Amino acid sequence: MQQDESNSPVSPADDSLSNSEEEPDRQQLPNNKRGGRNSSGGGSPQSYEELQTQRVMANVRERQRTQSLNEAFAALRKIIPTLPSDKLSKIQTLKLAARYIDFLYQVLQSDELDSKMASCSYVAHERLSYAFSVWRMEGAWSMSASH
Repeated sequence: MQQDESNSPVSPADDSLSNSEEEPDRQQLPNNKRGGRNSSGGGSPQSYEELQTQRVMANVRERQRTQSLNEAFAALRKIIPTLPSDKLSKIQTLKLAARYIDFLYQVLQSDELDSKMASCSYVAHERLSYAFSVWRMEGAWSMSASH
């Protein structure tokens, strides 16, 4: 973005090292910046616009990252069994997901699911959701006391 708009082969970093002739223009630059983008100075207003463009692009990337993160949390909230009263923050969702993984591990270790229940995934999911809710409520007292 930066190289094509300038008529000078000198980069902005090099420009700041060897331009004693342009110092009067640079002293006026803050006024030009505050005045808007209509200034007719050399490369400095262009540099300011490049900074603005970089900020806009960084903001776009950050919005996309945040949107992607929020979509991932929404997908995670659909997977984790929750209570109707739950309004979980992101950190609470992550902690609950970790507890759910631990719960599923314990279920698999104890072989509570027989082969018939495992064959019907909907029933298995409903029973696991219920069992997790019960397990979660039993552990809620210990979790709230320790945090």
